[in-house]
Amino acid sequence: MIHALLALVLLTQTNSSTLQLSPPAMQHLQAGAEAEKRRDFETAVSEFQKVTELEPTAAVGFVRLGNAYMESHHYREAIPLLKKALEQNPDLPVAHQLLGYALLAQGYAAEAIPHLEKIHEVGALGIAQIQTGQASEAVSNLQAALRKAPTDPDLLFYLSQASEMLSQQSLDALTAADPNSSRAHQVRAHSHYVLHQYPEAEKEYEQALALRPDVPGLRLELGEVYAANSQWPKAVEQFLAETTLQPGNAEAAYRLGDARLQEGKPQEALKDLGRADLLRPDVSDTLYSLGKAAALTGDVATAEHALTRVIALEKESPLAAQAHYSLAGLYRKQGKTQDAAREMQEFHRIRDAKPN
Repeated sequence: MIHALLALVLLTQTNSSTLQLSPPAMQHLQAGAEAEKRRDFETAVSEFQKVTELEPTAAVGFVRLGNAYMESHHYREAIPLLKKALEQNPDLPVAHQLLGYALLAQGYAAEAIPHLEKIHEVGALGIAQIQTGQASEAVSNLQAALRKAPTDPDLLFYLSQASEMLSQQSLDALTAADPNSSRAHQVRAHSHYVLHQYPEAEKEYEQALALRPDVPGLRLELGEVYAANSQWPKAVEQFLAETTLQPGNAEAAYRLGDARLQEGKPQEALKDLGRADLLRPDVSDTLYSLGKAAALTGDVATAEHALTRVIALEKESPLAAQAHYSLAGLYRKQGKTQDAAREMQEFHRIRDAKPN
């Protein structure tokens, strides 16, 4: 991201300084700029160096020289030059911006922050704040940067990092404040679940439920522990309890239906999965399980509609391939051999294109 932000257009902020340069210095400045355009940074460095020698009190030479070093990824060399530029002109925004980038690239995040704050460079500022442990501020600034560039992969990556850091800080504060609370047990349970330590997770969830049996989400999470171990009757019990507690929770309805499907009870599963689809339409996993349950109960129309919808939503994903495969079986049972062959052809095409 830092490289992308080093746009030479920012250097127009130094134009006023060039008016005071001597003709020889101006010639070297122009020659350096032409070399930069050709990405001949060695020549650019040489030319801008001559500008600083001819005009040692002009900030523009040091800014252009620092930028040339940065464009060739020599950040360490750029830092003292950009600091020199700010000595000549403390309010030069481009010098603050480039120096902030250079310091950040070299790992001096704390030193970079004042420069990035001064010119409101929220993207790089958020990255620096991650490195200094300021998770909340980093999230805020990265979100602001994403409003201007919502698909920037680097900003999205760093926002994910900052959010994870903020979440961990919050969880640490929670467990430190009251290590024996229901929420603290829930946090520890989830950590065990992520590490596939299912007996330990089950124990922590049970302790959390003993303290606060009506907390939404607890039984859903415990049910997922049982589902991970294929303990379907226990999973159904917990998911059913969650749907009783939260009848409008689409995730709980889906989990209950899917567990009943795994348990070999497609008729009951069909009802739960249909309700999950009504609560939150067009969720691919729900539709796929709904299609499977409908097929097993002989509800051909519902199965075909659900599986076709999965394909429309997923396009070329592995789940779309599985939907094609299920449709092929559905059509084969109806004697629709051409339709079945078409679906199998699509299944093989997607599977062979994406073997993983």
